[in-house]
Amino acid sequence: MERWKGRVALVTGASVGIGAAVARALVQHGMKVVGCARNVDKIEKLAAECQSAGYSGTLIPYKCDLSNEEEILSMFSAIRTLHQGVDVCINNAGLAHAESLLAGRTEGWRNMIEVNVLALSICTREAYQSMKERHVDDGHIININSMGGHRMVASADEHFYCATKYAVTALTEGLRQELREAKSHIRTTSISPGIVETEFAFRHHNSDPEKAAAAYESIKCLKAEDIASTVTYVLSAPPHVQIGDVQMRPVEQVS
Repeated sequence: MERWKGRVALVTGASVGIGAAVARALVQHGMKVVGCARNVDKIEKLAAECQSAGYSGTLIPYKCDLSNEEEILSMFSAIRTLHQGVDVCINNAGLAHAESLLAGRTEGWRNMIEVNVLALSICTREAYQSMKERHVDDGHIININSMGGHRMVASADEHFYCATKYAVTALTEGLRQELREAKSHIRTTSISPGIVETEFAFRHHNSDPEKAAAAYESIKCLKAEDIASTVTYVLSAPPHVQIGDVQMRPVEQVS
């Protein structure tokens, strides 16, 4: 991680869970991290904690609604003005609504597409353009995917969500091919964890907290810090090594 000290990373969905853990880890390794979310109060608290801990990097909170392209573009413009640009982009933000294919609400489907697919694609495009215009050829774009992007969960509530994560799997491979065709050495990686014990399930099943709690109690879960460790592992790989797809599950998990 030594070569990343002082360089700029964008972490989307940095207020809680995986995003917060990743932001903390990168700050600890000396990076200048722009952490964005719709509500930045928790990111501001995390930034103060990182500063109090004496981490060598900096966490910069930024308020951004990723379902709004104008806000995303404004954020990248601000990063360009204040910090020159993005060297690492961690597309972490994602959400799920319990909307089945046969009876789901279009509003819920649309919101999942806007955040899980379109926002990720917009951030990827803008991060690449930021690197290209500054002749940064060793940047990295990491998509926090899901095991649901590789197999369909046997629950109607998860089917549309899984479809958006299958899209992330395809987008990551498509990006790798486009970067190769452009003769770029910018790398891209998809990290696909199984169930991670965060606030995700409680947001997903916001009307049924008992169901959310049961999801974490029924299986051995990963921790947000496990995914953060994987992000630093991927970033630490030698520049000539492409880690394309990481699938993660606890060693006790059978399938």
